[in-house]
Amino acid sequence: MPVWPLSVRRAQRTDSAFTIIVALIDDAATWLRTKETDQWIRPWPTRADRDGRIQTSLSAGKTWICWDREIPAATLTADLDDDPYWASEYSQAAARAVYVHRLVVARRYAGLRLGASLLDWAGRTAWLAHGARSMRISAWTTNLALHSYYQRQGFDLRGYHADDGYPSGARFEKSTSVIPFAWPPVFSAPSQLIEPPPSRLIDLGPTRLIEP
Repeated sequence: MPVWPLSVRRAQRTDSAFTIIVALIDDAATWLRTKETDQWIRPWPTRADRDGRIQTSLSAGKTWICWDREIPAATLTADLDDDPYWASEYSQAAARAVYVHRLVVARRYAGLRLGASLLDWAGRTAWLAHGARSMRISAWTTNLALHSYYQRQGFDLRGYHADDGYPSGARFEKSTSVIPFAWPPVFSAPSQLIEPPPSRLIDLGPTRLIEP
């Protein structure tokens, strides 16, 4: 069983952080092969491209790892920069948003609402610290079970990206202002909420995750 509280820390640009994130993805991909989906059968469009996206997010300080003591339990990337796979009518020029990518929970932590807690953490922090009015996710187009999961978390389907070659074309959005503060709190308050530096990182300060 996990030792609560878990900690959420920004992943550093190191070989170990990259290896941890790839291992979490590969673990999830193995599990997905037992489900009715073609998600992550192989890295898209190539392993080099997939790995390059992970490295870019690490270099920009946008990726986070959730730790159970010294065990990596989950990861996600939270990005305040606009996502090219969202249509122009959803541009941040109209309303700022946070885009969540590569939310992956280790299988040994399935069923603990860890993924839902991390989504709430990302959305609520982006709202309070940076004025993001919504949280947006692009989900694997053919993974209908994943679509249902996001809808159970309060996301609305916002249509599909027009690029037929992009596998994560299903777009989901949730207002950050509706994310509740649970009691006991899901997260302790960050020590400092500040505007991001010019690279627009999400700076959360020391953060702890507590399972309700």
